[in-house]
Amino acid sequence: MRLKRLSLLNFKNLSQTDIALSEGINCFVGDNGAGKTNVLDAIYYLSMSKSAFTMTDGQSIRHGEEFFFTEGTYSTDGGVQEQVVCSFSRRTGKVLKRNGKEYDRVADHVGLFPVVIVSPRDTDLITDAAEERRRYLNGFISQLDRVYLNSIMRYNAVLTERNRFLKGSSDEAMLQIYDMQLAEHGTRVYEARQKMVERMQPMVAEYYRTLSDDREQVEIEYRSELQDMPMQDVLLRARERDIVNQFTTAGVHRDDLVFRIGGYPLRKYGSQGQQKSFLIALKLAQYRLLAEATGEKPILLLDDLFDKLDMGRVEQLLTIVSHDDFGQICITDCNKVRLESTLARAEKEYALFTVEGGDIGR
Repeated sequence: MRLKRLSLLNFKNLSQTDIALSEGINCFVGDNGAGKTNVLDAIYYLSMSKSAFTMTDGQSIRHGEEFFFTEGTYSTDGGVQEQVVCSFSRRTGKVLKRNGKEYDRVADHVGLFPVVIVSPRDTDLITDAAEERRRYLNGFISQLDRVYLNSIMRYNAVLTERNRFLKGSSDEAMLQIYDMQLAEHGTRVYEARQKMVERMQPMVAEYYRTLSDDREQVEIEYRSELQDMPMQDVLLRARERDIVNQFTTAGVHRDDLVFRIGGYPLRKYGSQGQQKSFLIALKLAQYRLLAEATGEKPILLLDDLFDKLDMGRVEQLLTIVSHDDFGQICITDCNKVRLESTLARAEKEYALFTVEGGDIGR
């Protein structure tokens, strides 16, 4: 998958721009706050119909404006041209079109234009609560499994209804109906997550060994109450507690991922460089699995490439992503000389864009 052209109007601090992208490596350089990350987020937004970060659509509108407009021309690995337009207005909401036709459901866009982003904000996956790790897992699996996307959407809808019901009633018959629905969708969610983590584990370990020059071993563990008993039993066991607390205290919405390095929790025992290397390995594994499932090489977005990485690991990363298994890459950095010299040592061709005050030049 390649993004050939990107047009933006009022997206975050980017007032108006129209750029032609290289099929290989695209570098965006500029001072902090210039808008480099916003370019990558615009690419992610067009591909996934939402921001890569936990922002509402309204927060992506340029200050003082009433709407934003994004447009992209893609080319699949098979050479098919695709046009995507996404706009959002404070008054009329979001409109998403593919080749001139508006989607019946925005969710139908997810997975058609695979993309993976590596960002300094990924540290939230390690430092924040389990909700952040579930959000990551949901977004990842939804790109390659339509059944999963529908199941997690239905599960969350039923969960919201059940929690609302618990605030005013404890009727057993009604709770049984909610539990049957949660069990149906939750079991599908659990099975898909379990399978995906099992596939990711050896890939993450492999990429981490390459990035760290084989210095440490890392692992991922998926934790769920459904590993001990069926979802229906999990809900039944927690019912009295749910009634007392007036919300659903058990289920796949409580699942978590555990990250380890050398057998110990990564959050406590991993240095900043080790944590960043782990997160990159995680995203590279995600990239590989998406490519295998979709038959398309995802667009890879590397935001603030040098953040918390020594030069050796940066060069190892560039060596990995320059392989034929990877396609179009977009990189941001605040140091033009550093980025150019690193790419020169890696003997990689690239297109260079400067970002200044929301303006982009090549």
